[in-house]
Amino acid sequence: MLRSLCLLLLSCGLAFAQDLDPKKLDLLAPVVEAAIKHGDCPGAVLVVVHKDRVVYRQAFGEREPKTVDTVFDLASLTKSIATATAIHQLAEAGTLRFSDTVAKHWPEFAANGKEAVTIEQCLLHTTGLTADNALADYKDGKKKAFENIAKLKLEAPAGTRFRYSDVGYLVLGELVERLSKLPLDEYTSKHIFTPLMLKDTGYKPSEDLAKRCAPTGQREGKTIRGMVHDPRAFAITGVAGHAGLFGTADDLATFCIALLNGDKRLLSPLSVKKLTEGVRVPGGMRSLGWDVDTGFTAQRGELFPSGEGFGHTGFTGTSVWVDPPSHTAIILLTNRTLLGEKSSVTDLRRKVGTIVASAIPDIGQRAKRLPTPRPPVLTGLDVLVQDKFATLKGKKVGLVTNHT
Repeated sequence: MLRSLCLLLLSCGLAFAQDLDPKKLDLLAPVVEAAIKHGDCPGAVLVVVHKDRVVYRQAFGEREPKTVDTVFDLASLTKSIATATAIHQLAEAGTLRFSDTVAKHWPEFAANGKEAVTIEQCLLHTTGLTADNALADYKDGKKKAFENIAKLKLEAPAGTRFRYSDVGYLVLGELVERLSKLPLDEYTSKHIFTPLMLKDTGYKPSEDLAKRCAPTGQREGKTIRGMVHDPRAFAITGVAGHAGLFGTADDLATFCIALLNGDKRLLSPLSVKKLTEGVRVPGGMRSLGWDVDTGFTAQRGELFPSGEGFGHTGFTGTSVWVDPPSHTAIILLTNRTLLGEKSSVTDLRRKVGTIVASAIPDIGQRAKRLPTPRPPVLTGLDVLVQDKFATLKGKKVGLVTNHT
């Protein structure tokens, strides 16, 4: 098994925080190696940050050897790291408000009943938009693709459901370009990656950087390496609000530390809170840019308290989880799609998150201090739906109203 040396030596300037149990972190390597052996992914890079220090940094892989500086197609991590951050920067500058309708800044988007869809709903995935529109809508290039998006109909009234939507973040990426007067890749490079000195993060890797990219599959008989895996992002030149970003685990560790510290080079502390703090959506919690507690949060593991952290996953096999109370971040990057799109690293993400949390002694005490969550108060109709209208079966029902 080829793996890089785990850089945990004081001579390298990296050390365990005093309250972290290094023996627990020794369990990480066998878990990742088992997933590779099982065929869940061909390789991985795992970095753990605790209290501003990198406490674990290791690469794994046999079929596709990885090094700690391997560049990965970050897939949907693009939504959180690039697009949502850019939207919050524009809000902080007074260029937009989260309550603005999309149509205020993109009038054509109002077509077919979308005039009430807001920027906040795009960030929360509560627009009512489809998860993905037809790939054929992208075959004629970027301009036509966004004309097709503007013509889409809603599948549900805006704000009434949570459905994870690539389309919603394609819309947000378009808004960044319209409002900043810069292409999305240029805006994010200038205002996010360069200020944080993320040297290997961005859209459309250069030829030299592409040599360090992990391959993600096949397209037209050729290996996809250094080109975005997502077919819709690929069709519109590789730059999109929902996918297209590439980066290393080291760069993502730097980004997570910036979020944990409210680094003003990125956003003000209040904007970071707005970006990452959970709000209720139907069926769970999202923040205005990250996942908090839905069916997509396996990487939180079994021990980090729900509702207190945030993270995201990417289709290619990438994931991030950040737990602000313990000042911890977990970056797990794989290229699982190289083995086929049915391969899964969900279980690996969950195990890694659990192990890291178990290494933090005060996690259990913190959980004890948390108030017992109260179930949400349901309306009478919601109770009936939950019970499948059992109380009304076999009965005659009348409705009496006072229209005045």
